[in-house]
Amino acid sequence: MTGIAVLSLIAVAGFSLAVYAAWLFHDMPDASDLADYRPPTATRVYAWDGTLIGEFSKERRIFVPYDQMPPTLVRAFLAAEDRNFFAHGGVDVTGLGRAMAKNVLNAAKGRRFEGGSTITQQVAKNVLLSNEATVGRKLKEAILAQRLERTLDKPHILELYLNEIWLGYRSYGVGAAAYNYFGKPLSDLSLAECAYLAALPKGPDNYHPTRNKEAALRRRNWILGQMAEIGWVSQADAQAAMKEDLKVQAAPTRAQYRDADYFVEEVRRRALQTMGPKLTEGGYYMRTTLDPRLQTMARVSLMKGLEQYDRRHGWRGAWGHVEDLANWEQEAKAKSPPSERRGWRSAVVDSLEGGGHVRVIDGGKGVLEGADVAWARAGRGGLKVGDLVFVEPSAPGRYNLRQIPVVNGALVAIEPYSGRVLAMVGGYSFSLSNFNRATQAMRQPGSAFKPFVYATALENGFTPASTVLDGPITLPGAGGQAWSPENYHRNFLGPQFLRRGLELSLNTMTVRLAQSVGMKKIANNAVTWGVSPQMDPVLAMALGAGETTPFRLTAAYAPFVNGGRRIEPHLIELVEDREGKVIRKSDQRDCPRCDAAFTGDESPRIPATGQQIMDPITAYEITNMLQGVVQRGTAAAVSSLGRPLAGKTGTTNDYRSAWFVGYSPDMVVGVFVGFDDNRSLGNNETGAVDAVPIFIDFMRDALKNTPVRDFKPPKEAKFAMVNGIREAFRPGSEPRTVETSTTLAGPQPYDQVWPGGQLSGADNASAARAPPPPAKKPPEDLSGLY
Repeated sequence: MTGIAVLSLIAVAGFSLAVYAAWLFHDMPDASDLADYRPPTATRVYAWDGTLIGEFSKERRIFVPYDQMPPTLVRAFLAAEDRNFFAHGGVDVTGLGRAMAKNVLNAAKGRRFEGGSTITQQVAKNVLLSNEATVGRKLKEAILAQRLERTLDKPHILELYLNEIWLGYRSYGVGAAAYNYFGKPLSDLSLAECAYLAALPKGPDNYHPTRNKEAALRRRNWILGQMAEIGWVSQADAQAAMKEDLKVQAAPTRAQYRDADYFVEEVRRRALQTMGPKLTEGGYYMRTTLDPRLQTMARVSLMKGLEQYDRRHGWRGAWGHVEDLANWEQEAKAKSPPSERRGWRSAVVDSLEGGGHVRVIDGGKGVLEGADVAWARAGRGGLKVGDLVFVEPSAPGRYNLRQIPVVNGALVAIEPYSGRVLAMVGGYSFSLSNFNRATQAMRQPGSAFKPFVYATALENGFTPASTVLDGPITLPGAGGQAWSPENYHRNFLGPQFLRRGLELSLNTMTVRLAQSVGMKKIANNAVTWGVSPQMDPVLAMALGAGETTPFRLTAAYAPFVNGGRRIEPHLIELVEDREGKVIRKSDQRDCPRCDAAFTGDESPRIPATGQQIMDPITAYEITNMLQGVVQRGTAAAVSSLGRPLAGKTGTTNDYRSAWFVGYSPDMVVGVFVGFDDNRSLGNNETGAVDAVPIFIDFMRDALKNTPVRDFKPPKEAKFAMVNGIREAFRPGSEPRTVETSTTLAGPQPYDQVWPGGQLSGADNASAARAPPPPAKKPPEDLSGLY
């Protein structure tokens, strides 16, 4: 070959190499982009008291600054991955050469290339490059690593590495891994735990703590040995750590507190609307309004109430059946009990002698309680050998038979002055259905809407001393058909004061009142007061024929407590970015002196929250009347709590939905019970029967050890006795004289003489008057009233 030919080959080779280099590096990222880079981190969601209740993230990561990382953890990773990290300039030439030599053989055999990468190279690969295993990518990695070393200092590179790296168990970065594997922050990790986390970059599945525990321990102990060899820990400490067992959580969890799934999911949905994709990668701190104590009580009370309804309606049969008892456990694993019912277990009926014997999936054996056996025998299908069922231990060797309810419901608790949602349960079990009945189920409220009719009347000339006829009425209905609303017990009580219309939930009286006031005013108020976004001004709406959600209806009752102000119910109280800067705050009120040093002067006066939508005296008048509902009306069972409470039951046509919205001076609680397909709950399944017991169970615990407070009337209110009850009036509207023939100090029979009275001219003009009908006594049982 001539010299010219050799030179030509060299020139061609050089040109080809230049072309390859130009192609290889034409899209090389800029290492300086990492100067301000932060990896995507989880938004962590906290309850009002600081309890972690959830996380939102694409990559589950908790960003931890380098100066907050334990030195032991950092040294464990350096010992495992790059002991010369603080000495090299981005590329460890010796290590890289060794890896490249091996990769020649790997390429020939079709194997994946080995790494030999420094921590700096891994940062370059993880953050700036793809994960392809090619020579070109390795060259880019090496060049970028050197550029990184010139752009960032060593601690910054380590910070990126330890926060970015995938460590298995749904964990990106060491912060998330510490919580997911060991349930603790980095600062609480032991030497052995630090060494185990440092074992994971080589392949989390290879060193899985349960599936590959032996390999995991070997790798962990090798790292401990390396740390001792370098001198970063003593031999004694390393040996002691090697003897420790590897114990991790059974599964990574987003939060130890698990009663707030419906609440957390609703927070996520609302936050996405305002924050968009940044929600799952911005590393925000989010404080919510949730009270964990009340939330747990709400979940337990709702589940218990739905189970009680379900039990009343009978056993529906086993959820599965096996013919061969030898393989029953495999079949039983196909269906799990609700995760919220931690004591429930799958079981098989293996004998009916003496009632019923079961084998439990955790190895237990025992007999079913006699009452449960009788319940099952009376229900559909009874019990048969081979039936797969759910059971719960009641005593050693004894079990209760359990059944997942088909009925569902919701409970919402709101602080009426600020709008803080203290608790929200959107169904029987989030693990079975994440449809939130509190915020997503549109249902007719039935008679739970009536307080808004009466409030509108009080805002338009009526007073607590006004009377309205409770008697038969026929009106034009839809399609030209006559509409004749009836009371629940199909009896009529004649002219009644407004209070009795609410206490006994009288339909015909309420329709007459709505007709007198005007449905357009009532419908407009329903929208203004937040009951519903829109409402047709037809008389059927006065009896709760419109649709709303438990969340909306509960919030709409708040003005009755807080003096007539509309609150905006909210779940998110505060959001801060990863630097601690407030980016969202629910309370927008100004307080110029709140940040000033205390000098002994008068404390700052902060304006009340919310728009004034109702006269404070009207709000108190309704509360006063609704106290009668729980003292002698349709929710009389609530009086067993022995507290100042108010509220209203609701039942819709064909018993499709049962409601109770009740409140104390500090909390409004709405309870809804109904089927998801809106079918009937069954005859006589009313708000008093289905919803009130749930409210009582919740409030009994919620109010325990709290001071007894009464509802506070407005200073301007005037009071007068009407039918033996102290009623509130606007100044000048109180009656001059009101004769009383019966004092209603407690539950009374309904065959009382109607108390006549001298009303003001305005009241006489607006009230429907008629002679009282002959006394007629309805059934004594109040539980079936609306």
